[in-house]
Amino acid sequence: MRWMSVTATTVTDDQALNFHLMHPGGDSSPGDPNAIFFIDGVCHLHYILKHQWRGELSYAFVHVTSEDMLHWTWQTTKLQPSFTGHGMFSGTGFLTKEGLPAATYHGQNSGRNYIALAKDRALSAWEKPYAIEPLTESGEEPDMVHWDPDCFLIGDSYYAISGGQKPPILRSYDLQTWTYLGDFLQHELPDTAIGEDISCPNFFQLGDKWMLLCISHPYGCRYYLGDWDSAAEQFAPQSHGRMNWRRPQQSLYAALDRDYFAPESVLTPDGRRVMWAWLRSLHTDIAERSIQSLPRELWLGQDGQLRQRPLRELETLRHDRIRLEQVEVPATRTDEELVASAPIAELDGDAYEIEIVVERSQAERKRFGVQLFAGETRAGLPVLFLPEYGRLRVGDTEAPFAVADLPADEDIRLRIFIDKYLVEVFVNDRQAVVACDMDYRAAGHLRGYSFHAPTVFRSVHIWRMKATNQGFLEARENRIWEVDES
Repeated sequence: MRWMSVTATTVTDDQALNFHLMHPGGDSSPGDPNAIFFIDGVCHLHYILKHQWRGELSYAFVHVTSEDMLHWTWQTTKLQPSFTGHGMFSGTGFLTKEGLPAATYHGQNSGRNYIALAKDRALSAWEKPYAIEPLTESGEEPDMVHWDPDCFLIGDSYYAISGGQKPPILRSYDLQTWTYLGDFLQHELPDTAIGEDISCPNFFQLGDKWMLLCISHPYGCRYYLGDWDSAAEQFAPQSHGRMNWRRPQQSLYAALDRDYFAPESVLTPDGRRVMWAWLRSLHTDIAERSIQSLPRELWLGQDGQLRQRPLRELETLRHDRIRLEQVEVPATRTDEELVASAPIAELDGDAYEIEIVVERSQAERKRFGVQLFAGETRAGLPVLFLPEYGRLRVGDTEAPFAVADLPADEDIRLRIFIDKYLVEVFVNDRQAVVACDMDYRAAGHLRGYSFHAPTVFRSVHIWRMKATNQGFLEARENRIWEVDES
């Protein structure tokens, strides 16, 4: 018997996105991406689905597959409470020493983290999950929090961390016997706040550093970069950064009221580190739609700082390019937003990539940018550089980015992805911001803005984007992902 009140509602055509991964059924919260593998040419991604089980709310891992991380096919849901015996909260995927996929996660209401081993590399079946039961070196049960886990291999040792404000680290040689070693972090960093937790952790090597990708519930997605101290078996963080910024209307106090949330990543066969995040709270109309961000490639720049760019496979979706050169955006000296911008192009579709290049000399000390979904009587959604604050503003979100901090010879490269109401912006591989405009159909102009002095955009390239949602549309109808309530 299938339960039909949470999962039976469908995603309307207006809500259905073109090239973002989103759940094809009803509301679900949380919608964390989890347990991602790239095996034998296929990417396997799971995300959490809320559903009914034995008369109460519970949680399963929906399974989708893709060869290019863009076109997804929904599979039968195997990791669900009718199989595991409990609901499944956040965790990660890893490969065993034998090369088989394994998932670790927190068991709902169990007080324990679990490991499930796949029976094959196609993830067609799983062994029954078992609890991680760590002991201290003296054989006692440790005083630790059992919460969002991550598991990874370093040399011939498996390590597991458990989420919380003071995450512990465990070691095993066989995934069965676990020894509690103590604190995972050697120290905290000064730009983190007392009370921040480390949840949805994902620990991996990135270049010559180690990266801890995670959230804190009060502040959203963030990361640490540092070194693995093999002698101490601890992570020694050296820097910390954020990927989410609070919008003015969001609570200062409420956890979960954050837009870019619950990250997870995978190493691709060609050596790229690719991440997704759950777009949690961009708007009340889509807060429980289980929409995943565009996949981002992560790497370290020559300065040792994090770089992030949209998945390169997205470029294969481009078609019907409009190319504009030397676009002059005239100066405005008024505060009236509706008369302050100049038309650049009309966007009569709902799936685009826009790339704007501005020479560094044109960008110095300028408040400039573009407005999306703009018109004669509508300011639309702004994408603006604010030199007075050292910020990039997208919609009503402001994230750190200062042109003055770039190398002197580096021009501004702005990439904007429009997928109906959802917008993702990347600038110089250094910053990325998500936003939405549920009234995106109200006007269709791309307009330029430049305060007090004109700005010349060296080039503006606009591509229509092909849809990748064929699998989504099929799964919306065949509902192969639905879980068993018995």
